[in-house]
Amino acid sequence: MKGHEAKMARMEEILNLPVQEPPSAEFSAADIKWVKVEGGRLGGDNVALIPFSRVDDFVKGESANAECPANFRIESRRKRCEGSISKPRVDGYLEHTLYWCSYGPEDYRNIDSGIDEGMGIKPASGKGSRPGRRHMMRGCLCHFTVKRLYTRPSIALIIYNQRRHADKTGAPCHGVLDRQSLGTRAMYAPRISEELRQKVISMLYIGISLDNIMQHHMEVVQRHGGPQSRDDFLTRNDVRNMERVIRSSSYRLDENDECSVKMWVQRHQKNVFFFQDYGSPEPFALGIQTDWQLQQMLQYGHNGTIAAHSNFGMKKLKYPLCTLLAFDTSHNAIPVAWIITSSFVGPSIHKWIGSLAERVRSKEPRWRANSFLVDNPSYETAAIREAFQCRVLSCIWRVRRSWIRSLLKKCYNFDVQREMFKYLGTILYCTRNLSTAMDAIQEFMEVFVDQHMFMDYFKSRWLPHIGSWINGIRSLPAAGPEFQAAVESYHLRTKLKLLNERNLSLFLRTDWLVHTLTTEYHSLFWLDQYSSETGFLADLRDQNFSTNAWYHALNIPAIDVILDEQNLQPAKVLSRTDRTYACTIWNPGSEFSICDCSWARLGNLCKHVIKVAILCKDRQVARPLLAEQVYRQALLTLVQKPPDDPVVLDHAIAREIHLQHDIKGLEELSNNGLLLPLAAEFNPQMEDNIILPRPS
Repeated sequence: MKGHEAKMARMEEILNLPVQEPPSAEFSAADIKWVKVEGGRLGGDNVALIPFSRVDDFVKGESANAECPANFRIESRRKRCEGSISKPRVDGYLEHTLYWCSYGPEDYRNIDSGIDEGMGIKPASGKGSRPGRRHMMRGCLCHFTVKRLYTRPSIALIIYNQRRHADKTGAPCHGVLDRQSLGTRAMYAPRISEELRQKVISMLYIGISLDNIMQHHMEVVQRHGGPQSRDDFLTRNDVRNMERVIRSSSYRLDENDECSVKMWVQRHQKNVFFFQDYGSPEPFALGIQTDWQLQQMLQYGHNGTIAAHSNFGMKKLKYPLCTLLAFDTSHNAIPVAWIITSSFVGPSIHKWIGSLAERVRSKEPRWRANSFLVDNPSYETAAIREAFQCRVLSCIWRVRRSWIRSLLKKCYNFDVQREMFKYLGTILYCTRNLSTAMDAIQEFMEVFVDQHMFMDYFKSRWLPHIGSWINGIRSLPAAGPEFQAAVESYHLRTKLKLLNERNLSLFLRTDWLVHTLTTEYHSLFWLDQYSSETGFLADLRDQNFSTNAWYHALNIPAIDVILDEQNLQPAKVLSRTDRTYACTIWNPGSEFSICDCSWARLGNLCKHVIKVAILCKDRQVARPLLAEQVYRQALLTLVQKPPDDPVVLDHAIAREIHLQHDIKGLEELSNNGLLLPLAAEFNPQMEDNIILPRPS
């Protein structure tokens, strides 16, 4: 086995060794500099230190050895509690795990499994006869030990006891170097990879039959030119075994819901990044992220946007669900983490956001998000900035959706609906001060005093919290419509899949929610990404959610939009199927535009509103989005009154030249009566969101 070896070190010098963390997602012994220990219990063994959080990456890298592919199983494991040892040794451990190549240590190459005398042989490791493994035991002695150090729990000591994949004679016993393995499965890893296993399980949860799975697998193998790894030898029995596991699994691990959740957490430790038990004085909280979700967060979250979809199912579920979303190249939302908590997620985000960021950076230290979107003003933005080191933006999809849906239900005159919706937008983006906003609210309630049903709803549901929303908009830049459309599409899909159960008692069990999220619902998004990346199984995707309104808006030709620059009320978008019909959009270019198409009349953000907003911005024929006006006014104030923070000052100066062109356009619109003046007031919280752009 190849690797770097340094001079011999004494046992007491182990803690002085450097902690190595190769930059690749997975790494092997060849990527590490090894030190041979002199004397002591480890005399002659090669050792190295790595972060304990990256032990799984090392095991995966070792299993992917090109000459000797293998799977390393856990042969034995021991644990200790902190404080159980008064004087720990240098290599004293909290966890001691022995990994052994799955082609050993027993050797059944010369024993026919049907012969009686072979049945009485007891394996050297004392694990029993391993009847299911006899066919692949070839006497491999390759094994290593991982110790989570007692004095430094974040560090793992790797002790490579036998580095070569060889039998007791010293000869290769599997892989391409073993002549007896040529043409057999012993050339490859003994089991299918975790990636293929996740793929097959996802296909089974979606409802793909065994025959179709095998047919698809053969097509994939043929595409890359025949068998090249153990995964290419997938059998029907492999699929049946996974199908049997799925059928025997149940969300109810215990009659008591709390005990059931604890049991799930114990069985799925690698998918849990935060857990706060029911019995603690703090509220219950469970953070879930599968390996696939972590990969998506690393891929699409780096230099991208992470958004929070919070407080889902507050009226039905036992505990509401919060989802963190990343966005692919088509601006479709992908759930990259789920948080279930008994308290409001916003004020308690500081408890788990750091654990999630640490989990991501343990895989990729250079990972960094560009922005984080919040859909509620109660979020602790300081905790988000500290954990993710990025700017925080507000996403008003929830407010917009709630207001328009309530207007459609409680107000029956369309002309009144659009006027009230427009008025609500001006209230939300009031940039003067809270007293001015309250005056605007009072005026709104007086003008539309005859709309009793909506006013009762507005007073009870929104009036007590409208101040925090207005302050949130003033202190946080707002996200664009592409993110609003993506988050809303995810919301609709989640509502359809999770809240469509006829058995209402399931909503009262957290274990059901955890099981559904990590199995069936998780598989739907896996299918979306797998299909878009490979082109396979496209006909099985849910076409209603494969794209969102933003994506559809980009496919509308600009020539189909009728926009009178002299009279912006209203705009029209011609139908592509019926050229005699056109959808009408009032208040075009604003976040609070309203359309008369069937999709918008259900309270959704439609493609017509987005397309018109894009054109209005490109042509500068309407006042900019209210959110942009707020943000620009804050930047102008920074230029006029430079802050002490040099980072903020540098960014403001860099933006000044770009803004001069926009300011001239705004002045022209204002002179034409299309732009209301904004008071030049500065909110110091805005400084926290101005982050110097990364160098390209």
